[in-house]
Amino acid sequence: MVEMDWGKKNRLTSLLPGGRCFFLPIDHGYFLGPTRNLVKPGETIAPLVEYCDALFCTRGVLRSAIDPVGSLPIILRISGCTSIVGRTLTDEALTTSIEEIIRLNVSAVGISVFIGSEHEHQTLHNLVTAVNMCQDYGIPVMAVTAVGKELAKRDARYLALCCRICAELGADVVKTYWCEDFDKVVDGCPVPVVMAGGPKVETNREVLEFVHDGIQRGAVGINLGRNVWQNQYPVPMAKALRAIVHDDVDVDVAAKIFEDAKNG
Repeated sequence: MVEMDWGKKNRLTSLLPGGRCFFLPIDHGYFLGPTRNLVKPGETIAPLVEYCDALFCTRGVLRSAIDPVGSLPIILRISGCTSIVGRTLTDEALTTSIEEIIRLNVSAVGISVFIGSEHEHQTLHNLVTAVNMCQDYGIPVMAVTAVGKELAKRDARYLALCCRICAELGADVVKTYWCEDFDKVVDGCPVPVVMAGGPKVETNREVLEFVHDGIQRGAVGINLGRNVWQNQYPVPMAKALRAIVHDDVDVDVAAKIFEDAKNG
């Protein structure tokens, strides 16, 4: 096995303290605009950052809303150029140069791929380009297995295919959706897998349940945004999720942490 470069290992260690992670994505505005509870990203994250290990954001939000002094590690979104009102979300391109990535001193970059879409080749080529340009500088690449508006594709067979392809093309970490039989996704992916949200859930406990299930089945952590900052009680949810990820508590204990924090 090839020894990982010191710089890349250092960056990955900062993102995954103890081998686990709670990433907070606030990049949704790049295709959704000022979505609910993320109108002012700086205000949204202020009470949450103490529970998270890294922020996933665009360069625009990074520069305008995040204090460079004492910031959490940053995963920089470097794909985009689509919107929710356009014909498709899958027609993405790279948005950021390697010079900009280095200038911003980020810990990693993130890029979406849309496997099975009409733009599969284009978005996979975006991933390969990002891996190639970041490799020489020791910057990790997180591939995001996005599905656009085709949410029905969130099953283990499809997501295992997506994750394995991303790893084969050089991604250092893969972000994918939770699904039933999530261990089948993790087992087929030779790099760390981070969970995004699963199917729409109706209760806070369901969020805790799918996160706990995914961790037990091999995920190294979570990259949850709307399940946190669109929650009626975002700080209690962040506390409960952090306990599952970093302290290995079960769902009942996490639910009690949530309730205790909610009640003051």
